Amino acid sequence: MKLGFVGLGPMGVGMARRLLDAGHPVSVFNRTASRAAPLIEAGARPAESPADAARDAEFVFSMLADDDAVEALTLGKDGIAEGLASGATHVSSSTISVALSRRLAEAHGARGQGYLSATVLGRPPAAASGKLFVVLAGEAEASARVRPALDAMGQRVFVLGTDPSQSNLLKLSLNFLIFSTIEQMAEVFALNDKGGVAPEAVFEVLTNSFFDAPVHRNYGRLIVDQAFEPPGGSVTLAAKDTALLLQAGDALGVPMPMGSLVRDRLLATVARGESGRAFAAMARRARAAAGRPSARGGAPGRAGAGGIGQGITGSGVVA
Repeated sequence: MKLGFVGLGPMGVGMARRLLDAGHPVSVFNRTASRAAPLIEAGARPAESPADAARDAEFVFSMLADDDAVEALTLGKDGIAEGLASGATHVSSSTISVALSRRLAEAHGARGQGYLSATVLGRPPAAASGKLFVVLAGEAEASARVRPALDAMGQRVFVLGTDPSQSNLLKLSLNFLIFSTIEQMAEVFALNDKGGVAPEAVFEVLTNSFFDAPVHRNYGRLIVDQAFEPPGGSVTLAAKDTALLLQAGDALGVPMPMGSLVRDRLLATVARGESGRAFAAMARRARAAAGRPSARGGAPGRAGAGGIGQGITGSGVVA
């Protein structure tokens, strides 16, 4: 099937490449045109605008940073909606607000166009290897027709129903679970580090017992290694996602006290000048609150005379 793809950031470029490798003709657009170069070399057609990428496509995917970018490149001048044919479908994989998802569905519907939400779970390496998890919602017939493309990008597709905004609500919720798990692990690492238990030892116990899910293994490893660059998803984007989660909670009358805590950790990380780092860098706030040094060097502080075990010494790892 003929496809378009708008948005070639760390996630989008891998997703678009998977579509090309599966044999689909793909037209690509990115506001920073140079990011399209590897895909063009692989056979993609360069598009001059989102409208051009959508022209003649049965489905056009978008993977963009936030509500403003999605709205501008979809409904603005030379946007996706301007080039998409009647009966063709926009598939948004962006993490956006529930409210915008509903506006997009209405705007496309008024033009006789389809709209699906196919949000994804996974980091850029998963996008490049076709190992994403896809959460799909929207009209059933279009959802069935787009499956070969989604299967090229993901290891599993979860179908929620016919309201596209439900995919966005669940994606915000799942991102929140990731961020709150990072906060929990950060507090556990900080507590045990101050009590004399090395973060590496804590990580080994966690991931070889009850806490061996990918979120614990992957983000726990980033926290222990302090590996926050280059970002797969930045602190800025995580703060945006959490604000949208709280916005959805307000709209539905659902208190989310843990969501407010996570938002404050992210905002504090932005205030420390770390907005461009990987969002797991929010774990540094728990360490700082515990009075731990910014570099894990020397013997760790102890809770008292009965400190537990030995800490990491002389690692030189920036915390």
